[in-house]
Amino acid sequence: MNKKLVAYFSTSGVTAQLAKRLASILGADLHEIRPAVPYSEADLNWQNSHSRSSVEMKDKSSRPAIENKVEKMEQYDAIYVGFPIWWYVAPTIINTFLEQYELNGKKIIPFATSGGSGMGKTNVYLKDSCPGALLKEGRRFNATVSEAELKSWAEEMEN
Repeated sequence: MNKKLVAYFSTSGVTAQLAKRLASILGADLHEIRPAVPYSEADLNWQNSHSRSSVEMKDKSSRPAIENKVEKMEQYDAIYVGFPIWWYVAPTIINTFLEQYELNGKKIIPFATSGGSGMGKTNVYLKDSCPGALLKEGRRFNATVSEAELKSWAEEMEN
């Protein structure tokens, strides 16, 4: 049996909407990655070099704490991990999420939302957080991506 999980981190709701659509298309379980300390608007101000998100993204070893965990992660074969692109990569809370689990032999499939940035070096910074897993090359989507395009991409990722 090929059980799937769509886990996502979202600060504005855009990634959450995409993750919910993807989970519905896949018939997958859904899990929101919630930071132990929620991000305020000031925390997310990328133009302020002292904002929380700026400080975290400058320090690649930063691992923001997560409030919740996936129960029985071992049951999933494919884990879609969604997030907004921050500084051309995944936010470091995604590393925190991946490092909480034994992911050996699982497919990790990143997907992202962004106003225009691509995936950048996302996988370069995620690969050490999921040793033994098959980390697929992720994709950035616009919020308006069609159901057909999402389904086609997901099917391609699982092969």
